[in-house]
Amino acid sequence: MTDIVDELKWRGLIALSTDEDALRKAFADGPVTFYCGFDPTAPSLHLGNLVQILTMRRIQQAGNRPLGLVGGATGLIGDPKPNAERTLNSPEVVAQWVERLRAQIAPLLDFEGPNAAVMVNNLDWTQGLSAIEFLRDVGKYFRINKMIAKEAVARRLNSDAGIGYTEFSYQILQGMDFLELFRRHNCTLQTGGSDQWGNLTSGTDLIHRVDPEAVVHALATPLITKADGTKFGKTESGTIWLDPEMTTPYAFYQFWLNADDRDVSKFLRIFSFKSHQEIEDLEKQTEERPQARAAQRALAEELTTLVHGADQTAAVTAASKALFGQGELAELDEKTLAAALSEVPHTQVAELGPVVDLFAEVGLVASKSAARRTVKEGGAYVNNVKVAGEDAVPAKEDLLHGRWLVLRRGKKNLAAVEVTGV
Repeated sequence: MTDIVDELKWRGLIALSTDEDALRKAFADGPVTFYCGFDPTAPSLHLGNLVQILTMRRIQQAGNRPLGLVGGATGLIGDPKPNAERTLNSPEVVAQWVERLRAQIAPLLDFEGPNAAVMVNNLDWTQGLSAIEFLRDVGKYFRINKMIAKEAVARRLNSDAGIGYTEFSYQILQGMDFLELFRRHNCTLQTGGSDQWGNLTSGTDLIHRVDPEAVVHALATPLITKADGTKFGKTESGTIWLDPEMTTPYAFYQFWLNADDRDVSKFLRIFSFKSHQEIEDLEKQTEERPQARAAQRALAEELTTLVHGADQTAAVTAASKALFGQGELAELDEKTLAAALSEVPHTQVAELGPVVDLFAEVGLVASKSAARRTVKEGGAYVNNVKVAGEDAVPAKEDLLHGRWLVLRRGKKNLAAVEVTGV
């Protein structure tokens, strides 16, 4: 494999590094034990976290040993938000979320072989630590002037909200994590997002104060931006989560499938495990035939398979095709169909009525007269079947899983009707 530092740079995954040349040498001399931390401040990880997990996966595949840290201790506090204090969750809730996050990370790392991944929890070395021990043994190494200079802290200090001691202390806890993993596992690298750089360097600074001869590193990935100015990993319906109950596999697939042509090259390099040649070929296809969306389709299939498995990918790709007349809607399972239809305009009605009424009610056309024109022109479809007459009324037997009708105007304008009174 190519030098992992060069590989990460080619993929646009290095924003900041404590010493790139020293890190390159450490990898060459390897293997390197490294870690990345994830705080259970929500019941699921999201696409921003996926950047970090897949970066860990790349570094592991280059022959290094990952430690996946889910912060049962730091999750009780949370790193400082930009504008306000966090709402603190109960220990019971945080403990539940720790297990959920561990279950999402584990399938994406390799837990066998000489560089097998290990999952760790920082509650293991903090819950028995008294406040006096914490201040004497760890707090003494931190300097207030450096702590308040950290970007996340400085931002809050200059806001109306200010910052409380709890969140101010977060960087000490994260620094202690790196020190403990250095001692317990000979961990010499921490990775994370560039917005965490202050917390990452808290760990390297602490280790250097405790052991001036230690050689440790920090590496940060860049903040991912979208060409249209909207926030990466969010849609009109909200954050894209890894939990299939919070973001359905269908919605997850559609997020990648709908990626802007201006973004898809960057997304391929950051998220895909395809070779340089494969990615460059897809980039060329996007440039020459953007309407084919080959890069988006390849990315959607790869990422959905990585996160949700091949069976779910097959189900959502079948649904995606069937909605547009390239497959049998009746063959889709109820859960996948429901997820797909939740992503298009939809409405509920108590009983079946004329097609023209349904088209108007769901908003596919502006009026019933417009619906009649659509039918007359041959552009109205119910469950992918062309509507033959302006007075057509769907039968109860037409309902998919006894509940839904899929309406389509032309080739691309979709909507759904759920009938509740049958």
